[in-house]
Amino acid sequence: MSDPTVVLDDLLSESDQLDRLVSELESAAWARPTPAERWSIAHQIAHLAWTDSAALLAVTDPDAFAAQVEKALTAPDSFVDDGADEVAALPPDRLLARWRDGRERLQLALRAAPAGARFPWYGPPMSVASMATGRLMETWAHGQDIADALGVVREPTARLRHVAYIGVRARDYAFGVRGLTPPGAPFRVELTAPDGDLWAYGPEDAAERVTGPALDFCLLVTQRANRADLEVRADGEDADRWLDIAQAFAGPAGPGREPKEA
Repeated sequence: MSDPTVVLDDLLSESDQLDRLVSELESAAWARPTPAERWSIAHQIAHLAWTDSAALLAVTDPDAFAAQVEKALTAPDSFVDDGADEVAALPPDRLLARWRDGRERLQLALRAAPAGARFPWYGPPMSVASMATGRLMETWAHGQDIADALGVVREPTARLRHVAYIGVRARDYAFGVRGLTPPGAPFRVELTAPDGDLWAYGPEDAAERVTGPALDFCLLVTQRANRADLEVRADGEDADRWLDIAQAFAGPAGPGREPKEA
């Protein structure tokens, strides 16, 4: 993506939508458990605030971020959970203010970055567009956890295109993080957008294909729903295996979600 403005604007809209969902909650509701094990609504927002802070450091002070990465490499496996625990302990009004301030500072820093800039990250270096896309994916995914905890059904939007894009791009990563050899050939992925349009990735004549609603694909690759509960279909052995392990996020393979009870 040569012009990151679109994804930066969509990140702003996605964050604002989630902000509206949590801003009117009573203080007690912030402790409500979400589908993520041990994480409350406060933990979900705290994690977004914590990661926004890390991203801002990567954009504004790469050397300090590199030191943080070194610390993470020697830290216990609970490094991310510990960060969420610390920020989630804040009173809800301070937690909300911290998230708002951090995401605003990050989007301003990304908009001010020079063309072609790349920033260090926990994986490969990130461009402005890829950093913003990753933040949008996380905001949407953790927002889904919060919506599920509150029993709210969110209307899917065209912003899911960014989440789907990461999910498709992360195909080989999903295999590699599990010690598996990625398929040698690309897949064709065809997703039905919320407005009925088709989002297509990969060559039309690919031997293996994945099809389904864009929302369901995004729920799958962010591991917010079990494959058995989604209308995503695979044609081909490797494509079928991918749908069992797909993940759009960096880090160890997650446990995923249990299927809904019949």
